[in-house]
Amino acid sequence: MVKENTMKQTEIGLLPEDWDVINLEKNFTLKARIGWQGLTTAEYLDNGNYGLVTGTDFKGGYIDWDNCVFVEKMRFDQDRNIQLKNGDVLVTKDGTIGKIAYVDFLPKPTTLNSGVFVVRPKSNSISNRFFYYVLMSFYFDDFLLKITAGSTITHLYQKDFVNFNFVCPPLPEQEAIAEALSDADAWIESLEQLIAKKRLIKQGAMQELLSPKEDWEVKKLGEVATISGGGTPSTFVSKYWNGDIEWFTPTEVGYVKYLYSSKRKISDAGLKNSSATVLPINTILLTSRAGIGDLGILKIEACTNQGFQSIICNDTVDVEFIYYLMSTKKEELLKNASGSTFLEISPNKVKSLEIIIPSFTEQTHIATILSDMDVELEALEGQLGKARKVKQGMMQELLTGRVRLV
Repeated sequence: MVKENTMKQTEIGLLPEDWDVINLEKNFTLKARIGWQGLTTAEYLDNGNYGLVTGTDFKGGYIDWDNCVFVEKMRFDQDRNIQLKNGDVLVTKDGTIGKIAYVDFLPKPTTLNSGVFVVRPKSNSISNRFFYYVLMSFYFDDFLLKITAGSTITHLYQKDFVNFNFVCPPLPEQEAIAEALSDADAWIESLEQLIAKKRLIKQGAMQELLSPKEDWEVKKLGEVATISGGGTPSTFVSKYWNGDIEWFTPTEVGYVKYLYSSKRKISDAGLKNSSATVLPINTILLTSRAGIGDLGILKIEACTNQGFQSIICNDTVDVEFIYYLMSTKKEELLKNASGSTFLEISPNKVKSLEIIIPSFTEQTHIATILSDMDVELEALEGQLGKARKVKQGMMQELLTGRVRLV
């Protein structure tokens, strides 16, 4: 850390005295496949010796090599300037413009389609990795906002891109910043991989634990639970809304296991003047329209709109077990849905859904195992969210010179 940090005013704002503002055009080459060499999708190969990167291959700041297609050698040889090298920085110029990727390794010789720029510094005084983080930062976001303001632009034109100016510390500090942010990326990636692994383990556990055994009993869902619909008060009557009664819609369900608060609330008058009913705590909300089969467990009393057939379990079944069991029934629910305007599953279809369940004790045991896995996943996802915020804060501090690295 540098204790003394003399600042100067620049076009980008206050920067350390030994930092410069540099221009893309003067300091970088910017290459893309030229128009007459454009590839058609008919030329994409499933396998081959020469890879092709397109804008759809960008994922999390890197290239998803498993998603890439291949091309003939002739297409690879057409332009040496767009044959990729380790350390290249790529930017999408068509479609969703401004996506960034760093080429950290090359599985095969690879070229670009016409929708991607490769940006390379003209001298070794600029670190590719540092420049990559600049493009991933608020500096480039602000630049894109300025050139697209008030328009529906779907192209990042070279004539505009070359006007991008950015901050640049001395090379040793560029490398130190890039290393610090790379470490943050590695932390984030390790958490993402661990979460993916834990999800696969949970998926396997569900398949094993919820598979019917010989002593399990066949039931209809309606035999072990009451199925309840919902309703919507008139949106033209203001006194029906903004009350104290939670009121869920299908778009709020399916993301988390437990539901504590809805986006909108209705009043007592709204409840009385609609078909909505107050559902008890531990009701399983089951979406019956547009996203059929999404689930959540109420941890407060609440109502829903008519896009639900919610499950109020009786005392012969474990709520958490039924939640996990129903999460395996989405495909079956969809098969039982009908409708010309939109698919919907009726309350009778939900009631007649066949489930195979063990004793209450075994239900509770299975639900506990799966719940513990969910708690672990939730904790890891919390760590991931924290890691992403830490990296965001690091970028804000390091790329403005407020925190110095040597």
